[in-house]
Amino acid sequence: MDEFKDLRIVDNFYQTSAFFPMPTTLVGTVSENGQANMGAYSLCFPYYIAGKEYYAMILECRNSSNTAQNILRTKKCSLNFIPDDRKFFKEAVRLGFPGDTTEEKMKNCLFTLRESTLDKSRPKIIGEAFQVFECSWDDSLEDAYLDKAGCLEGYEPPYRNFNGITSKFGAHFILKIDKILMKPKYYDAIVGGVSAKEFPRVPVDYGYRDSTNFWYTKFKKPIPEKIQAKEGDVKSVIYAASRIDPDVKFTDGACSKLTKIPRIFLKAALTQMVEIAKEEGIKLIDEAALEIINDKRRKEKKK
Repeated sequence: MDEFKDLRIVDNFYQTSAFFPMPTTLVGTVSENGQANMGAYSLCFPYYIAGKEYYAMILECRNSSNTAQNILRTKKCSLNFIPDDRKFFKEAVRLGFPGDTTEEKMKNCLFTLRESTLDKSRPKIIGEAFQVFECSWDDSLEDAYLDKAGCLEGYEPPYRNFNGITSKFGAHFILKIDKILMKPKYYDAIVGGVSAKEFPRVPVDYGYRDSTNFWYTKFKKPIPEKIQAKEGDVKSVIYAASRIDPDVKFTDGACSKLTKIPRIFLKAALTQMVEIAKEEGIKLIDEAALEIINDKRRKEKKK
């Protein structure tokens, strides 16, 4: 294909061989002497999003970093999502410079540090962040609890595949989300309905860096694009609903209200409705009962 050229894949390919949009986060940990440490990371993404007993993020980092060593030792961290502000991004770049000690980095830290909402011994959180995830490392996966802090010149094998020490200089941490904290403005938007003006100003790190600069883009107002929902056949909804539970039935009228649910999510949605119906003592889900059930689903989602 003449319109593309092959680019050699090298170490840190997301920075050196690609333009890869990523979040800008500051990971809070507690150093060995009890001091708060903040490190800048972009390789931090959702990992467990549904169907598990907990929700989780994955953090990828250099295993000799202050952040990695602190997580190996304390198993706790905070993920702080900072808003788009040039002075904040400049500070994030400074905090992300490798080799500095916690004392050197945090001496004149620009951000306001607050106590954890779970336990004062846990990592601090950034007051200027628009949202914070307070997390615990699940070191039970892949027996990663066997990996210990202290090796600053690189770890020898054996290595884990996805959790703990994954290479001589690398580490992956599966972080259980213990709590999500949100500034009131954005909390209200998520609970009450989000419009373009209510999105937080979020910087996007381009991934690519050269020997001189990190590159990021400033926030612009998000643009909505309507989801082109495909309505399913009411007969297919009736068919699926009749097979969920022998003790709870759906009327055809109720099924006609559910045709906009994507087919891939239909069984899960119907199953949840039946569970709520049983809690409410409902054996026939008609249109009126469906309103009651959907109202309860909305309230549970807000919680």
